[in-house]
Amino acid sequence: MHTQNNILALHSTVAKHSTLAIDIDIAKTVGFDALEIYSGKLEAYLLAGHSELELKTLLSKTHVTGIGYLRDIERQGAERDDLLKEAERLFQLANLAGAKGVQVLTGPINVQAVIDFKMHGTSAHYSGLLGHDEAEQLALTASNLAQLADLAKQYDVLLYLEALSWTPLNTLAHQLQLIDRTERNNVKMVIDYWHCFTSGVKPEDIARMDRDVIYGVHVCDSLPFAGGIPNEEILRDIPTGSGVLNLAEWTAAVKATGYDGWWSCELFCKKQQQQNSYEVAKDLKALLVSLVGR
Repeated sequence: MHTQNNILALHSTVAKHSTLAIDIDIAKTVGFDALEIYSGKLEAYLLAGHSELELKTLLSKTHVTGIGYLRDIERQGAERDDLLKEAERLFQLANLAGAKGVQVLTGPINVQAVIDFKMHGTSAHYSGLLGHDEAEQLALTASNLAQLADLAKQYDVLLYLEALSWTPLNTLAHQLQLIDRTERNNVKMVIDYWHCFTSGVKPEDIARMDRDVIYGVHVCDSLPFAGGIPNEEILRDIPTGSGVLNLAEWTAAVKATGYDGWWSCELFCKKQQQQNSYEVAKDLKALLVSLVGR
């Protein structure tokens, strides 16, 4: 049982190109308290021929805060059937990994669909509920989220929602409304500084939140954003702490709610992902310690 406050979690994106075993070793060597794992690394371990028991054993001494991610949770029709299949697999993996949560994302995950839709009213890519009115988007997404929550409960995991800032339901208000509408106690959200910043959410908006709805925090940074449709691949390609976000202000806003759960260092900086991951993780841990005050 992990009762420690302000847990610092190594995110799989820090060593994006490494294996699960290396991620575990980095976390242990650098002194992180936990791991937030990209599910692709779990699948790769199993696909290589390792058994589920070996996976459980490998992670038996590691605190796993959550695994990501289930994309495009608003999917409808035949695509909704795929959503439920993908969800069940992720819940199984979370259960094997000893993770309490699974990250779920609003869509469309592909920003190009949003760009195309804005320009032409259509896209060759999956477009989700683009073009539907907000009331319908909220109703359909919340309905899916409730069903996913019920499925997750069977595997003893909760969902943590992250609204991607280029998708229609991208604000803090949207996310709180979705969680409220599901009427399930195993749906919470993750505060991601970048998605908040690029969707117009301010630190003071976060400071007013009920801490019980926050499951985790992604501490991350951004290049300058002038408005329009935010492109994650471009805007997040910066070392955390070197961008335009006042990380201390955002962190203070989260702490003002009374939140004292886990903090994760999600990273999208391509240069750093090609460097010595132990060194990058060490610097990120020092940054987290200075922000969170451990």
